[in-house]
Amino acid sequence: MEQSEIKQIVEKKVSMAKIASHGLGLLNFKQRNAILLSMADALEKNIKEIKFHNDIDVETAKSSGVSAELIDRLTLTDKRIQDMIDGVRNIVKQEDPIGEVIESRKIDGMSIEKIRVPLGTIAMIYESRPNVTVDAAALCIKSGNAIVLRGGSEAINSNKILAKIISSAGEAAGMPVGAVTFIDIVDRAAVSELVKMDDFIDLLIPRGSSAMIDYIKEHTKIPILSHGSGLCHTYIDKCANIDMAIKVAFNAKCQRPAVCNATETVLVHRDVADKVLPRLCKEYFNANCEVRGCKLTKAIVPEVKDATDKDWETEYHAKIVSIKVVNSIQDAINHINRYGSQHSDSIITDDKQRADKFLKEVDSAAVFHNVSTRLHDGGVFGLGAEIGISTGKMHARGAMGARELTSTKFVVRGNGNIRE
Repeated sequence: MEQSEIKQIVEKKVSMAKIASHGLGLLNFKQRNAILLSMADALEKNIKEIKFHNDIDVETAKSSGVSAELIDRLTLTDKRIQDMIDGVRNIVKQEDPIGEVIESRKIDGMSIEKIRVPLGTIAMIYESRPNVTVDAAALCIKSGNAIVLRGGSEAINSNKILAKIISSAGEAAGMPVGAVTFIDIVDRAAVSELVKMDDFIDLLIPRGSSAMIDYIKEHTKIPILSHGSGLCHTYIDKCANIDMAIKVAFNAKCQRPAVCNATETVLVHRDVADKVLPRLCKEYFNANCEVRGCKLTKAIVPEVKDATDKDWETEYHAKIVSIKVVNSIQDAINHINRYGSQHSDSIITDDKQRADKFLKEVDSAAVFHNVSTRLHDGGVFGLGAEIGISTGKMHARGAMGARELTSTKFVVRGNGNIRE
């Protein structure tokens, strides 16, 4: 397909989404919820078809030599499909973020209110995980926004069927045509055209590799809310419950090792290293997880591989974990603030004062005390789902739900007020 043809197709779809966003923003709370319930019902009725198309993507990925961890991200199991459906229904149960009065005051006979409004048209560029198609669409409908979806080529069949099911169901329930739009062009030229559509798109959310996000940042004028990389840490403090520490650190790495909230580096206080490391490394080894350690780690568990400085700044997306023994809680905090991606970081300790220090001084979107980093998730946090996890500090930070997909405007009422 020629570049000019790709541009024409993308522009047509994005312009339709822009038009749809105006009508969608005028729908009331009950109407938007009815659309979401229709989508959830349609997904439930089409589980077999969803799995059929997902199997095609999974088999294609396997034949292409894709890693087991990335295959896992791509695969839609019965549970994951049900989680998507439940997520949509949980979003329905949430309060309406649109029209909420954030603050109000009366000045010189004027009533001044600051209220929540939709952002407008949101474009989502994402890789691997087809559940994003449903999560993003549901959150945008809840918040009155049109959504333009462009998933990765590895999940093209899964994304196409999911987008078809929810858009058809939504339109049958009164959603404006084009409010959920999927760009099914796998050519990367579609992305290069999409990021130029600043006349139609109000917010761009890239969710994927650092290379993809960096490319988009360099080639767009559209405001970006990026789903940041996940170089997450678990710090096992000298006052930790050892059994808990091993359970949490293992879960944080191995439960789903390729996702953004998986722990990549475990930091262990030297006072408990000889108690923690033999047991923790054994758990990792039994799970076929490669362990790379500092010199002090290797002195205790000689079987681990040598860690280099590069390991402290690497998001593996695989069953690989790096371990470093630190002298103090301050050393752990300093390491995280230097090498981390400000995503998710956890301390395991029974000492509240030390926990409070960590939670205050670690500069990340989510900080945890005796909790696995894997729990930084929109569904877990009561958002129903998430459109991404923002590691930036402007507008939204951390797991982003419907409320984070709104802007504000002032509504001022008076009686002929003028400026003297």
